[in-house]
Amino acid sequence: MSSEPITHLYRSLLRELRLVSQQPRSKRNLTPIVQLRSLVASSSSPQALSKTLLETRDFLRSSRIHAELLKRYNPIHGMSEEERIVATANRVGLNTPIEYKEE
Repeated sequence: MSSEPITHLYRSLLRELRLVSQQPRSKRNLTPIVQLRSLVASSSSPQALSKTLLETRDFLRSSRIHAELLKRYNPIHGMSEEERIVATANRVGLNTPIEYKEE
């Protein structure tokens, strides 16, 4: 069981939501925050709420760290197929041939 107060867990969860978001604040989807507020308001057991907030925060943090590590250690992650081929060829010291294009 977490010894952190519910307000601390709630704020840390909001912080993780902010860090995960790719959009600026004005364009963010408010649905997760609204759902989180309704969860906190409707919870009858503080222990169950604390556990839920803690697990959700840990999941968001782990997902964010995993995405950062993928970007750092897998440089071709998120590239198109053509960019991936060129990057792989450059990694082993080769250049890709110029493709023939009909005019």
